[in-house]
Amino acid sequence: MKILSPCALGATLYMPATRVDLLDVVFRGKLPELRSLVVCLEDAVAAIDVETALSNLHVLLSAINDRGGRPADGPLLFVRPRDSGMAAVLNDWPLMKHVDGFVVPKLTLRNLGAWEQAVTNPELFLMPTLETADVFNPVAMVELGQALKANLNHRIIALRIGGNDLMGGLGLRRNPATTLYSTPMGYVIPMLAGVMGSQGFALTAPVFEQLATPNLLSEELELDIAHGLVGKTAIHPSQISIIQDMLRVSLEDLNSAKLILSDIAPAVFKHNDVMCEPATHFKWAVKILERAEWHGVRQPDAVHGDAPIRLAEVAR
Repeated sequence: MKILSPCALGATLYMPATRVDLLDVVFRGKLPELRSLVVCLEDAVAAIDVETALSNLHVLLSAINDRGGRPADGPLLFVRPRDSGMAAVLNDWPLMKHVDGFVVPKLTLRNLGAWEQAVTNPELFLMPTLETADVFNPVAMVELGQALKANLNHRIIALRIGGNDLMGGLGLRRNPATTLYSTPMGYVIPMLAGVMGSQGFALTAPVFEQLATPNLLSEELELDIAHGLVGKTAIHPSQISIIQDMLRVSLEDLNSAKLILSDIAPAVFKHNDVMCEPATHFKWAVKILERAEWHGVRQPDAVHGDAPIRLAEVAR
């Protein structure tokens, strides 16, 4: 089974399976900067349109097959089934060989077994979404994390935090003038970062639903990154470049990470007036290099929209 880095996700755009332009996105005719695409059969599709959406998905995968597969430089492709029953059907489609995996909606410890039985194809990765009332309970999250590690750990790229569903469960909607961290998600996100992050899971950040305040999106992304989140759901194509620009690594962090990972690094040393301790900062440094590989390095004088230096490209 291939390995996918959670940093490869970048901005993840959800598109209803009823859309007719999905093939253009897969083959970079549209949104060439997009890193990951989710074809949604769940919340984005009305019950009356499910059969049409399934048919459209089959048409999409058939077209990909006719072209000899997805392009190597195209976005990662995921499908979000409506439930485990639909996932079991899709799991057996031969054309699913052109899909990287499933986004699992509303995963809980109670329905985990049904999903394990439904998705038996070992080539399909999973991105469970944490968006039910259980998520507010850290004990439930510890138990869910342990269950995921026991049976599915090698197939999980990242856990997605479903901020809108979690807020909706509280009867709330974010204030358009503040970040999500000024809501009860200011408790949930750090808790998940600690509980699930300590078990080795990467997490992605909830969607930012305001389109008129890109500066506030950037502010929220700074907090996402400070909590160790590796990507963010995009609600509109205009957010893609903002998200992926913010995920770039600063040159100062890159240099610090390289020094920490050096074979000749002392036990404790000072760099740019900051104390570095390789034994403590090792994991941070590894993650910084991985982010730099996928998203590039933000130059000191760079402005928004400048092309990043991507280490993966330099290496080639």
